[in-house]
Amino acid sequence: MSSQPSVAEEIREQQKKAFATMNFKEKLSYFWDYYKVHTIAAVCIIIFLISFINSYLSNKPYAFYTVLLNAADSEENRDTPALWASEFLEYAGIDPEAYQVNIDTTTDISAGGGDQYELANRQKMAAMMQVGDIHAIVADTETFESYARLENFYVLTDAFSAEELAPYADYFYYTDAADFEAEVGSTLEELEAAQAEVYQKIIDHRDPSAMEKPIAVGICIPKTGNKLAEAGYYDYLDELDYTFQGHPSEVVIGIPLSVENPKLALQFLEYLLQ
Repeated sequence: MSSQPSVAEEIREQQKKAFATMNFKEKLSYFWDYYKVHTIAAVCIIIFLISFINSYLSNKPYAFYTVLLNAADSEENRDTPALWASEFLEYAGIDPEAYQVNIDTTTDISAGGGDQYELANRQKMAAMMQVGDIHAIVADTETFESYARLENFYVLTDAFSAEELAPYADYFYYTDAADFEAEVGSTLEELEAAQAEVYQKIIDHRDPSAMEKPIAVGICIPKTGNKLAEAGYYDYLDELDYTFQGHPSEVVIGIPLSVENPKLALQFLEYLLQ
């Protein structure tokens, strides 16, 4: 084997000598000329890894996702959902390292249709409810009833024991199951006419005796002494004297049938009423 240095070794030796005589600016230019591709590749890899790790940590599955429909989100309570989510994680004993909670206060849907924005919200809600991603819905009575009439909510007495429901017995929201069987037609005009006819009735949804087949599908949240009232959500119902079927509008919470663990929604109601 030859003891003479190879051509590559001679080149490296010459580069070392030349590098030693350079000032800082020349060294920086030399480094960039020879190693910029490697540097760019390394930076891209680092950025990708940081992005991937951040995405993984921030996209934990939802242990609880609730939608406060038509809550009247504002600048004053813009930080409230994040605070509630953090508090409810601890209140419900949910592992924050494995799961997250989301309190959506930005979704608006009217009971009788709406523009393209509302249509998109309805489609999103329907898709999420179908797969069980929405664990509770809070809404004004008119909007809540529009979902109740589609048989979207658990019958509370089927999902919970009498003991679990005892604190809320005076706040049950009833809908009439007899309406589920009524003939409403098949065209859009017939459906809208049937809905308008129902909504013109004078019905107290807190009074089961006013219905043919009452079923408790929601719980009315008191107007005061709870976190919703403190945050100013749904204040407009009283301020603008909203009514539905001849009675003042209220705020109601219900649990979609697709939810596997309805008890978590009841815990959320307990949290709101602390």
